[in-house]
Amino acid sequence: MANETSAPVAEVRAWLEDNWDPDLTVAQWWELMGLAGWSSPLLPEDSYGKGVSRSDAVAVAREVANFGAMGAPGGLGLLLAAPTIATHGTREQIDTYVRDIVTGKQAWCQLFSEPGAGSDLAGLSTKAERDGDEYIVNGQKVWTSLGATADMGMLIARTNFDVPKHQGISWMAIDMHQEGVEVIPLIEMTGHTMFNEVFLSDARVPAAAIVGDVNNGWAVTNTTLQAERAGLGAGGGGGAGSATPGTIANNLGLRAGDFATEVGPAAKKIPKAATGATPARSMLVDFAKSAGKLNDPLIRQDLMRLHTLTAIGGYNGQRMKAMRSMGQDIPGMANISKLMMSDVVRLSRDLGLRIVGPFGTLHAYTDEQRESLNAATGNPFLGMVTSQALYAQAPPIYGGTDQIQKNILGERALGLPKEPNQDKTKPFSELPRNV
Repeated sequence: MANETSAPVAEVRAWLEDNWDPDLTVAQWWELMGLAGWSSPLLPEDSYGKGVSRSDAVAVAREVANFGAMGAPGGLGLLLAAPTIATHGTREQIDTYVRDIVTGKQAWCQLFSEPGAGSDLAGLSTKAERDGDEYIVNGQKVWTSLGATADMGMLIARTNFDVPKHQGISWMAIDMHQEGVEVIPLIEMTGHTMFNEVFLSDARVPAAAIVGDVNNGWAVTNTTLQAERAGLGAGGGGGAGSATPGTIANNLGLRAGDFATEVGPAAKKIPKAATGATPARSMLVDFAKSAGKLNDPLIRQDLMRLHTLTAIGGYNGQRMKAMRSMGQDIPGMANISKLMMSDVVRLSRDLGLRIVGPFGTLHAYTDEQRESLNAATGNPFLGMVTSQALYAQAPPIYGGTDQIQKNILGERALGLPKEPNQDKTKPFSELPRNV
């Protein structure tokens, strides 16, 4: 298996040797990286990628980190919008949207969930009405990750209420800077505001910004969701350090070298737990050692469970690569990966709290609180454990809940019957709805 991934890794290493310059601006570096296909090598070659497998793409990101270069632009543009547009978009849309994503010029958010349409995403009621060469959009979205720093949004809206609900949806790219878009941060129990609610009031979207044809948005949406589930389940830890893409974060004019992952002798002085570039199991092993709990048989057993789950995830990636090389697929693998990711997150949460013991009940929400807590406990990495523990409730929900993943696997992979309903026969306007 190592030989199978060596070609793209060797290629990116050679490219980095020729091109990496820490004194370039973030924008200049991302322009080089994106146009060379290394921002998202998973994308097809004609869509600013290299057409490699997901496991090879993860290996490439790790090689960029190991080299000490700045990583690709992060966020939902690269994870979700780019693969969706590369699959369903026109040549013009790919050259407009994907190019700006891989070069970090624009940041994206996902405008999918609504207060009355979360797990039943196709039950959305945000309305988009044609007005000449544009659509006028009205509605509300919620749980919009990174909405406050987004230039563009992946919006799904209903363009036809008189057909069954899956048939009247359109996927469109919306400008988040316009007057008709209001983003309100939601404060989470972690103290962060990654999620937002978004109100759309006579917002406008060009007809040319609809990806995959009008009323064919459910097929496009499923591509986005599959990319999300596969990406979340990939467990790619080890990616290089990076800045925030887009115009709002104001990172594009900064020095690229300031965002690079430190390597060499200096990096060895940094505890693994502090880098953010090591898998959760390695961080927790370090915590267990420092806390004198590595010989606790229950903690050792769960550390091995965590290692095993992570290893299986890697093997599944290799299985998918082998099957696709033969023109075949493994039904439900993206859903399985998402479920495994949820298991890893929950196990990491429980392990971290057991290792730190009663200190796990303490959490800091501000820099001042963190300094006081670090001084009181003598453990500067406690905040990493408690932050992860508080956040661990989110991954089993976003990207489709664990229950939804199991339903999909039962129906589409195992062939079990669906619950009876009229979703596919009755017009959406005649279905009962959450209001």
